[in-house]
Amino acid sequence: MRDKARELIDSFRTLDHQMAGTPSTDPGKLATLAKERKRMEPIVQAAQEYLRLTDELKSVKEMIGGNDEGMAAMAREEVKPLTESVEVITAKLHELLTPRDPIFDRTAIVEIRGGAGGDEAALFAAELFRMYVRFAQQKGLKTEVYSSNPTGIGGMKEVVFSVTGDNAYGWFRFEQGVHRVQRVPKTEAQGRIHTSTVTVAVLAEPTEIEVKVDPKDLKIDTYRSGGAGGQHVNKTESAIRITHLPTGIIVACQEERSQGQNKLRAMTVLRAKLQEAAEEKQISDQKIMRKKQVGTGDRSEKIRTYNFPQDRITDHRINFSVHNIEGFLSGDMDDMMKALELRNKEITGADLPAL
Repeated sequence: MRDKARELIDSFRTLDHQMAGTPSTDPGKLATLAKERKRMEPIVQAAQEYLRLTDELKSVKEMIGGNDEGMAAMAREEVKPLTESVEVITAKLHELLTPRDPIFDRTAIVEIRGGAGGDEAALFAAELFRMYVRFAQQKGLKTEVYSSNPTGIGGMKEVVFSVTGDNAYGWFRFEQGVHRVQRVPKTEAQGRIHTSTVTVAVLAEPTEIEVKVDPKDLKIDTYRSGGAGGQHVNKTESAIRITHLPTGIIVACQEERSQGQNKLRAMTVLRAKLQEAAEEKQISDQKIMRKKQVGTGDRSEKIRTYNFPQDRITDHRINFSVHNIEGFLSGDMDDMMKALELRNKEITGADLPAL
C-alpha cells in the first residue's frame, strides 16, 4: 500500500509540472488539468497522511524493541491510537479510490409534496425544502426551483427543484420516500402532538439520448403563473404544463419569465419521470439488486421520522438516529448521510480497490 501512496503523490507532482508547462494560450488543456488536479487533491492528501502515520507507527514499534525501557513504555501507549489512525486513513483512501457511479454527478430533480396532515404537512414540506437547499449550499451545489405551490401560512403544497454540481444526485439519492414529522403544530390550540407526512421523490436527470420523447405524444398548455413576480406574472402566460399522453404523466414549470425557459425545464422533469417509469419495468435481476440497497426507491416507503418532543431524527431503513433537529433542518445532515452510505456499501458488498 505504501508503494501505491507514493505513486499517487508522484502522479500529482507530474500533474503540477504539466500545468506549469502548459501555455496560457491553451485554456482548454489548462482547464482539463485543473479539474483533474482538483479531483486528485483529497486523494493525495490522504496518501500523504497515510505515509506519515505509518512512518510514525514504524518508529514507535522500533522504540518498543529498544534498550530504553522508559521510552519503550511511552511507545507502547502510542501504538494503539496510532494503529487506529492508520486504519481510519486506510479506509478513507479506499473510499476515495473507489470508482464513483457516473450517475452520481448528474443533476438531481427533487419533488417535495405535503401528504397527510393538511397545513402542518405543507409547513413541514417547506422546512424540508429549506433543509435541502442549505445542505446543498454546504456542499457547494446549486439549486433552482422549477415550480412551487405555496400556502398562505408559509407552507408548500409542493415544490420541484434541481440540484446541480459535483455528486449532486449522489448526495440526494437516499432521500426518496415518506418523511414523517411528530410535533405540536402551530395551529394546535390544545398542545397535542400530531403526526404528518411529506413525500420526497429524487430523480437523476437523464440525457436526451437515454429518453427520447416524440413531440406528437405531448400536450402543451400555457397559463399565468401564480405567486411573486410583479405585473409580469399576471399579464403573461409564461407557465408551461406538459402532459405525456401515452403515460398520463403531467409536469409543470412556472418559475422562469419566458415560455421557452419554462418549457426546457418542464421537459427535463418529464424525461426524468419517464426514465424512472422505464426503470420500474426493467428485468427482475435488476429489481432484486435494487431491493438489496438501502430502501427500495419506492416513494410510498416510510424512511424517516422527525420527532420534535424527543429532538430525534430516525432513519428506519438503517435503524440509525441523530439528535438536534434544529441543526439537521439547517442542513447539518452529514452524520445521517455517512451512515446511509456506509450501510449501503455493507449491504451491496461494494468492492474496494486494490492498494
